[in-house]
Amino acid sequence: MKFGLLLYPGVEPIDLATVGVLSMARRVLPQIEYLTVANKAETVPMNNGLRVMADVSFADAPQLDVIIVPGGPGWVKACEDKTILDYLSRTAEHARILSVCTGAMILAAAGLLDGKTATTKVEVLAPEDPPLDVLTKRYAYIKTRHALIVDEGQIVTGGGVTLGIDTILYIIEREFGAHEANEVARIMEYQAA
Repeated sequence: MKFGLLLYPGVEPIDLATVGVLSMARRVLPQIEYLTVANKAETVPMNNGLRVMADVSFADAPQLDVIIVPGGPGWVKACEDKTILDYLSRTAEHARILSVCTGAMILAAAGLLDGKTATTKVEVLAPEDPPLDVLTKRYAYIKTRHALIVDEGQIVTGGGVTLGIDTILYIIEREFGAHEANEVARIMEYQAA
């Protein structure tokens, strides 16, 4: 199974933990593959200065089984980036889509959450508005829910930033089984709160 992590300027670095979980999962499930994908195969600035090199561009990306859309302050501009939205729309025709944190906002902007239930980040520092409230106000045709994970079949949305770990473990359990997901969590020495 091939996973792709979408990169765009302003991704919160903690959302890269999704790739860390996949790396650990390869010990249990060596058929898992992953790569990073961005508008161009170049260095992408994350939030607060970390820079990550994208493996492939949207144009050169292989067919993926799952695309992970992370969150971070860059979601606002990403929601206006036609190249990102078009790539997600094309990818959704054949891949499962998974968002972490405010990545759900990008899925909403691409129209992928229309008529679906979704979650996103809730906790913020004042004077920010909770992204879940923003999602609710901006997209009346999306049913929002304060939840850790919402599974709509082809699309899975995860709540706040650290839920990237739980969301990937959830997908591993859904696609490969509870034993495999539990084994990945065990070797990571991870227990959900």
